[in-house]
Amino acid sequence: MSSGIAELRNLFPNPDWASLPLFDRSGWTRVRFGDVVENVNETERSPAEAGIDRFIAMEHLEPGSLHVREWGKVADGTTFTRRCRPGQVLFGKRRAYQRKVAVAEFDAVVSGDIYVLAPKDDRLIPELLPFLCLSERFFQHAVGTSSGSLSPRTNWSSLASFEFDLPPLDQQRRIAEILWQLDESTQAYHDLMGSLVKAREVTRSTLLAFGTDMHPLKSTEIGEVPEHWAVRSIASICSEPIRDFGSFSSTKLIDFLGFGVAFLKSEMIGDFELNTSDATYISPEVHAVLQKSWVRPGDILYSKIGSALGKAVIYDGRFGTCNSNAAIAKITVNEQEIRPLFLCHLLNATHIKRRMSARIVSLLPRLNLGDISSFQIPVPPLLEQDEILDRLECIRETEGTLNLAVQSSNEFRNAMTTSCFL
Repeated sequence: MSSGIAELRNLFPNPDWASLPLFDRSGWTRVRFGDVVENVNETERSPAEAGIDRFIAMEHLEPGSLHVREWGKVADGTTFTRRCRPGQVLFGKRRAYQRKVAVAEFDAVVSGDIYVLAPKDDRLIPELLPFLCLSERFFQHAVGTSSGSLSPRTNWSSLASFEFDLPPLDQQRRIAEILWQLDESTQAYHDLMGSLVKAREVTRSTLLAFGTDMHPLKSTEIGEVPEHWAVRSIASICSEPIRDFGSFSSTKLIDFLGFGVAFLKSEMIGDFELNTSDATYISPEVHAVLQKSWVRPGDILYSKIGSALGKAVIYDGRFGTCNSNAAIAKITVNEQEIRPLFLCHLLNATHIKRRMSARIVSLLPRLNLGDISSFQIPVPPLLEQDEILDRLECIRETEGTLNLAVQSSNEFRNAMTTSCFL
């Protein structure tokens, strides 16, 4: 367990927790968030000199998780000056609907879009504060008091005005213990998922390099592949040219809205998943004009620039026909030549990503359509593609089962925090 969270768990030992009435609200007191929580504004303008080597930006906070699993290095450069310490709570004030709340687990400097929160006095125990910030009513308040169109933010005075019922200290400790135990179970699922993802990658790389049986191999641009496999350019197995939004002359027409036709961005693309929590939209009228960027169910979305470079996902049609930005290449395959899912596995495989990235010659990491179209890939017979997919999909089904377990755990946590903070 990380130090910050471990500290929270050990601050208030409670040997009599089992005998406490959990939801006897007779002794609960109505308070304002700002009465019991402090917006810590500690500044560190020279983090490296202060021995701080990490920074936390909004993209490092995972929606719905209390754990900071990613961060940046101060040595690589940062303008952040707000300091956080282990045990303090980080709350993303920009686009609060993303539910970005975490417990700091190390000293760091954080983005100006992140509040650093701590109990103001001994009326609220530190262990309970993260779950208060994750509660449904708190998020509804944060979203409802946000202002701005593309990037709405909530301000501290608005958050400070949030009212809730505060339990007595003994009940706070019992509730927090249950919620942290639940979090530990969720993290066990998460760790198991990490191991499963590694197993999937090893299996995928092995199968896509050598197939289901050990056939005689031939050397190609992408390494050795079974002799009976074809080696084709990506463009040659597509039913239409690979496209992106490009520098279409009607770019000036785009006005991003909170509703309408979805406009997909490259940072939404994960390994086999599309994160739509931060979706933006355009009007149907503009969508009708931007036909070059239309995305239809079954298209492969391939990120060719930015942090998601080299990731691919099959668009599942959740928004119907929609649009994509210039950082996404849209690949529509000929299914008589290759299964879309097989190509998606190929593009996400580590050894293929490495060879594709070797084509980048500029300082800015980006692939152009020519790089993608001419890239050589192994194409087994369809029957063999199906055999390989069967084995890979068994692993993905297990991942799906674990995801359901995590979802159920989070739903229980959300139900409990909703019951607590009325």
